[in-house]
Amino acid sequence: MRQPMMLIALSALGACASPLPPVDPKQAWVDLYTITPGRVIMADRLDGQRLDDGRYFQVTPGRHELVVRFDYELNAGLFTTDPTERTCYLTVRFDHFEAGQRYRLEARAPAMQPQVYLYDNSRKVLVDEPSDVFCIP
Repeated sequence: MRQPMMLIALSALGACASPLPPVDPKQAWVDLYTITPGRVIMADRLDGQRLDDGRYFQVTPGRHELVVRFDYELNAGLFTTDPTERTCYLTVRFDHFEAGQRYRLEARAPAMQPQVYLYDNSRKVLVDEPSDVFCIP
């Protein structure tokens, strides 16, 4: 029983460690970041289609809708001392992705409210709020 479980665990770790694909100069590349360590942001959907690799977006030039999953801790409230995990899906729409350009999509949760920013390569803010936010719980 231990061997099958070990194989499953090792194969899951191998998927996380796989290298990123080469950057296609005919597409735009979107890196994902969070400001605070311990928080997680993953690419979830591109133009309504679920993605296989949540570490980045690579998109054709033009208009796209990006959905990211953002996990972070909510601080303890009045009735509990334990922080709780919160998962939010943030949608960003941008009309002008350019081929060969790198973008940075950055999520944060000041005051426990999720925010997302899309920057160009020179750190100019292109989008500073999500179009849609859906959080659990």
